[in-house]
Amino acid sequence: MYETRRQYVMDAMKEHSLGIIYADREVCRNFFYLTGIERAGMILLLVKNNGQSHATLFIQKPDPLYEKWNGKLMTAKEASDLSGIEDIAYLEDFEATVLRYLERSGIENLYFNLDEFSLSHTESMSTREAKRFGEHFPALHIENLYPIIGTARMQKDEDEVAKIRKAILMTKNGLEAVMKHLRPNLYEYQVQAVYEYAIKYQGSIKPSFPTIAGAGYNGTMLHYGTNRDLCHDGDLILLDLGAMYEGYCSDITRTYPVNGHFTERQKQIYDIVLQANEAVRKAARPGLTTIDLNNVCKEVLASGLMEIGLIHSADELGKYYMHGVSHHLGLDVHDVTIASNALLKPGAVISNEPGLYIEEEAIGIRIEDDLLITEDGCEVLSKDIMRTTEEIEAFMQKYHS
Repeated sequence: MYETRRQYVMDAMKEHSLGIIYADREVCRNFFYLTGIERAGMILLLVKNNGQSHATLFIQKPDPLYEKWNGKLMTAKEASDLSGIEDIAYLEDFEATVLRYLERSGIENLYFNLDEFSLSHTESMSTREAKRFGEHFPALHIENLYPIIGTARMQKDEDEVAKIRKAILMTKNGLEAVMKHLRPNLYEYQVQAVYEYAIKYQGSIKPSFPTIAGAGYNGTMLHYGTNRDLCHDGDLILLDLGAMYEGYCSDITRTYPVNGHFTERQKQIYDIVLQANEAVRKAARPGLTTIDLNNVCKEVLASGLMEIGLIHSADELGKYYMHGVSHHLGLDVHDVTIASNALLKPGAVISNEPGLYIEEEAIGIRIEDDLLITEDGCEVLSKDIMRTTEEIEAFMQKYHS
């Protein structure tokens, strides 16, 4: 699997090239994608030259004193078994190896994983090293691996989809634990704790992003993350959360009544959001873009709000819906998206997350599922996570006295 991914990247590189991918302090997701190794302090070297391609993995040399304080380092055999790379070397030999290729093999291009689009002063190791090599060897062409790897990552293989399914199953079980425990006068952080305990107990190392648990008015704020307020009787609580399993993320949002019962007004708004979720599901297929799906979503939301008299024209929708309905999902919760690969293709995994946020009524509702784009439509990977008001109330009433 990892060998296939590395070969795809090397095939896309120019002839007479080296590709250098660092796993520095925070392990680069592209390094993990190409090796299956989630450890810092390694370098992957890809070579495409004279009609041949080759991969070498540079790891830390065993150091008993370091290991006594910080834990065991990965051995050469472990690294090879996990990544499928036969040529394992030590980090201290990396620069000499690169210089040998430059001096003797006619290398013309150096590829780095330049995935930063930020004006911050913090540079990644890839950016620093690309500058350094460029200054030392001005005749070389510095190229970017990020679009090549990113294009591959936008379509998931069977192994990736299986891991996302597992992450979603963990999220489902965590949400059911929340519904069993949810009561008025719990704090939002207690609801968060129930969920995160449940996913970690199942084997998720961590949530795929900071859990959002916004009750009442807090649910109308898109990136609310304080999770410190009380859940009052009559509130809705919006839960935007996910689990990470073997590096892959789920991203689910559900909105529940704190006391187990939706009010008629809450149901009215909820059902409009659910209709938009269903419309996006039916529309999602290869050849569309996420912008196309957002237009479908906006049409349904606007129609629903006009029908109940909350707005009078579609132009007013932005007051209550202000984000997109979809993003790619995978190793990152907002997974890499390459503009040249904008049309959805089979294998893409995307979110479906319409919402309405009515501040004046303290009603925030979002219903988010994860979709796998198939040859002729999509599969709802999170279909088993209950979403209708009837399902939610029936389930919660089993556990509410």
